[in-house]
Amino acid sequence: MIKVKNSKAVRNLSDKSFKANKIRNIIAIIAIALTTLLFTSVFTMGIGAMESFQQATMRQAGGSGQGYLKYINDEEFNHIKDHPLIKEIAYSRLLSGKVTNEQFLKRRAEFWYHDDVGLKLGLIELEKGHKPVAENEVIADSKTLQLLGTPLKEGAPLSLKLEVHGKMVQREFILSGWWKSDPAAGIARGQIYASKAYVDAHAEELRYTYKQDHDMTGAINATIMFDNSSNMRENLNKVITESGYSLDKNAPNYINSNVNWAYLSNTFSSNPEAVFPLAIGLLLIMLTGYLIIYNIFQISVMRDIRFFGLLKTIGTTSRQISRIIRRQALFLSLIGVPIGLLGGFWVGKSLIPLLLMNNYRHAEVTLSPSPWIFIGSALFAVITVMISAYKPSRIAATVSPIEAVRYVDGATQKGKKKLKKSTNGAKIPLMARVNLGRNKRRTILVLLSLSLGLVLLNTTFTLSQSLDMNKYVSKSHDTDFLIAHADYFQEHFTGPDDATTESYIQAVQAQPGFEEGGRLYSGSNLFAIEHKENKEGKGEIVTPDARGNLSTVVYGLEDLPLHRLKLIDGELDYGKLASGKYILEGVSLDGYDNPYMEESIYKVGEKVTLHNYMGTANAQEYTSHEFTVLGHVGVKLTNSGVDVPTYTNFYLPADIYKTLVKKPVVMSYAFNVSDNKEKTMESFLKNYTEIKEPTMHYKSKFTSITTLSGMQKTILMIGGTLSIIIGVIGIINFANALLTSILTRHQEFAILQSIGMTNKQLKTMLVYEGMYYVLGTSICSILLGSLFSVLIARPLSAQIWFMSYRFIIWPLVLVLPVLLVLGICLPLAIYSLSDRKTIVERLRTEE
Repeated sequence: MIKVKNSKAVRNLSDKSFKANKIRNIIAIIAIALTTLLFTSVFTMGIGAMESFQQATMRQAGGSGQGYLKYINDEEFNHIKDHPLIKEIAYSRLLSGKVTNEQFLKRRAEFWYHDDVGLKLGLIELEKGHKPVAENEVIADSKTLQLLGTPLKEGAPLSLKLEVHGKMVQREFILSGWWKSDPAAGIARGQIYASKAYVDAHAEELRYTYKQDHDMTGAINATIMFDNSSNMRENLNKVITESGYSLDKNAPNYINSNVNWAYLSNTFSSNPEAVFPLAIGLLLIMLTGYLIIYNIFQISVMRDIRFFGLLKTIGTTSRQISRIIRRQALFLSLIGVPIGLLGGFWVGKSLIPLLLMNNYRHAEVTLSPSPWIFIGSALFAVITVMISAYKPSRIAATVSPIEAVRYVDGATQKGKKKLKKSTNGAKIPLMARVNLGRNKRRTILVLLSLSLGLVLLNTTFTLSQSLDMNKYVSKSHDTDFLIAHADYFQEHFTGPDDATTESYIQAVQAQPGFEEGGRLYSGSNLFAIEHKENKEGKGEIVTPDARGNLSTVVYGLEDLPLHRLKLIDGELDYGKLASGKYILEGVSLDGYDNPYMEESIYKVGEKVTLHNYMGTANAQEYTSHEFTVLGHVGVKLTNSGVDVPTYTNFYLPADIYKTLVKKPVVMSYAFNVSDNKEKTMESFLKNYTEIKEPTMHYKSKFTSITTLSGMQKTILMIGGTLSIIIGVIGIINFANALLTSILTRHQEFAILQSIGMTNKQLKTMLVYEGMYYVLGTSICSILLGSLFSVLIARPLSAQIWFMSYRFIIWPLVLVLPVLLVLGICLPLAIYSLSDRKTIVERLRTEE
C-alpha cells in the first residue's frame, strides 16, 4: 500500500467539521466542563476535607503527635526515647492535678511543662513573647488569661492556686508569652505552661506517685512521632515491648498508650465496611461522567453520520475518521477541562466549610491548590472523554457510505428490518413510542443520565433523614435539661464540695413549664466491695483500703433518672428495687450502645456485699449490706460522673441509697419542661448560673438538636449541589438528544407534513416523545434510587452510631412534575428553533 502524507488534510477536515458544528461544540464543552467540575469538586472536597478534618481533629485531640505514652516516669522515658522507630519524642509533665482559682470553675485549667518538641506537637504558636525560661515565667492561652484578668503583655503578673498531691499551694508568676485560644479544641480547658527551671526547683514536690495512688501530678506524657502515620498502633506497641515494657494491664511494667485518632489514614483502612459504599458512590460519579460524555459524542456522530459517509465515498479510511473524532474530542477537552477545573475547585472549596460546620465548626479550611487535585481531575476527565468518544468513533468508522447517506435517526441497524403492521392506524402516541425505539441505545443513555441526578438526590435525602435525633440526643441527654455543679461538667465531681444545691433545684421547679425532675445522688470514698478472684485486671486500677476492699461508686436515682436507665440483661423491676434487696450493676457502652460485658464483676442473681463507711473513710462506723444483682444497666454520661478510680458501679433507688449514707449528696438533677417553654427555661438557667449561683451550671439537649439539624442541612447542601450539577448535565443530554432527533429527521417531518400531518400534530408527537422520556426516567430513577438506597445509604447508616436507616422515595416523586414540564417544553422549544425552512426546502435538502 502506498503511504500518502495526508495528516494535514485530516487535520483540516477535523477542524472545518469542528467549526461547522457550533451548537454541538457548545453542548459538548458544557458537558465536559460540568463533568470535570464534578470530578474536581469531589476531589477537592475529598482532599480538602481530609486535610481540614485532620487539622481540626488534631486541634481537638490536643496535638499532632501520632502516639502517646501515658503516666510514665523519668526512668521509663529515658529507656524509651532512643528507640529506632521514634523520629521525635516530646517530654510533657503535669505540674498540678488541678488549678483551683475560682475563675476556672466552669473552664478547667491545667498546669504543665512542655519541652520544645512538646510545644511544637501541641500546636502552640506564640502570638507574642518567648517560651518560659526563668522559674517564675509561664505562657498561657488568651482565654485563660482573660479569665484571670491578666493583660496580654510580657511581664504581666498572675497568681495560681495549685493542687499538688492533695495539698493546696499558691504561687506568683509573670507572663513571658501567650497564644490565641483554640475554639476548635475538643474540651474547653485552659493551658498554662511553666519552665524547666520550675520543674527542677520543685523536684521533690513533683515526685512520681501515679502507680501507688493514681495521682497524675509529676507524671510524664510522652508524645511520639514516627516516620509516617501508617501502622501507628503496631509501631507504638513495638516501641513499648522492645524497650522492655509490657502491654498487659496486669503486668508491673505495664505502660498505658494510645494513638491519635486525628490521623484519618488509619480510620479508613481499618473499616472496610465504610469504604465499600464510599467506593460505590465514587464509581457512580465516574459512571455519570462517562454516560454524559459518551452520549454527547454518540449523538454528535449520529447527527454527522452522513458527513462521515460522504468522506468515505471519496476515500477517507476508517482510521482517519476515528482520528478526526478523537482530535475533536481532545480539542473540546482543551476548552472544557480547564473551565471545569477552576469551577470545580471553587465549588469544592466552598463546600468544605459545610462539611466542617458541625463537629468542626471552628476548623479552618487549610486546602491549598494542590497540583494533585488538578492533575487527578484532568486525567479522570480526559480519560473519560477519550473512552466515551471511542465507541462513537468506531460507529462512524465502520458504517458503510450507503448506510450513512441514507441515514434517518435509528436507521443504521444492521440486518433486515421487520415490517410492522398495525390495525390501529397512525396514532400519534404510538408513533412517538416507536420513534424512541428506533435508537434504543441513545434512549437508554438519556434515561440513565437524567436518572443519575435524581438517584443522587434521593440518596442524599435518605442519608439526611436517617440521622436519628433520638439516638444522637440520648447519647448525652436523657431529659431536656441536666443541672449540676460546674465541677461535675468538668469531670471533677467527688462529693459535698461539688453538690448541686437545693436552692438551684427549687428555682428550676418554680419556673413555668417545669414538668418533672429527679435527683441523682452519689459521692466518692463511700462504698467498697471484696476483690473477686476472676476479675484481677479490674482491681489493678483501684487502690485497696485498709481492709483489702476496693472502692466502688453507688448512685441513688429518683424516679425520673431511674426510669431512664438502659437495661442490658436481667430485669428492671422497680418494685424489687424498692424493697432494698436488689441492686443494678453498671456496664460501660461503646459508641453504638453495645455493652462491654467483660467489665462486669457480677452475674445476674449473684450476691454482692457493699461495705459502707457511713460518711468518710476515717469514720469508725463500718456497715455491710447484701444485695442481689437484678440486672446490668448502661453507664452513660447522664447517670455517672464521680471522679475517682472505681472497681465497678452500682445503681439503687434514691430512697434505698439515702438509708446507706449519713449525708446524701445530690450529684445532678435531671428534668423536663413543656415544649413551649424550652427557650424560656434555657434563658433562665443561663442568667441564673451567671448571676445568682455562678458555681452551678447546666446542659441542654437542644444544643445537640441544633448540631444535628445543622448536619442534616450540610448533607442536603452538598448532596443537593452535586445532584444539581448531574441534573443539569442530564438535562443538556436530554436537550441534545431531542435536538439531534429533530435535526436528523427534518426530511421525515417534511414528508409527513406533505401527506397531511399538521404542524400541531407534529408538535404533539414530539411532546409525547418528551413525555415518554419522563415516564422512562421516572421508572428508571425509582428502581435505581431504591437500589442505591439499599446498597449505599443503608451500609453507610449502619456505620454511624447516630443513624437509623430509613427507606424513602418521596424526593423523586416531588421532582417528577419538574421533569414533566421539561418533557413538554423542551421539544416544543427545540422544534420551534429548527423549523425555519419550508416543506419544499426541507424535502430538497441533501448532505
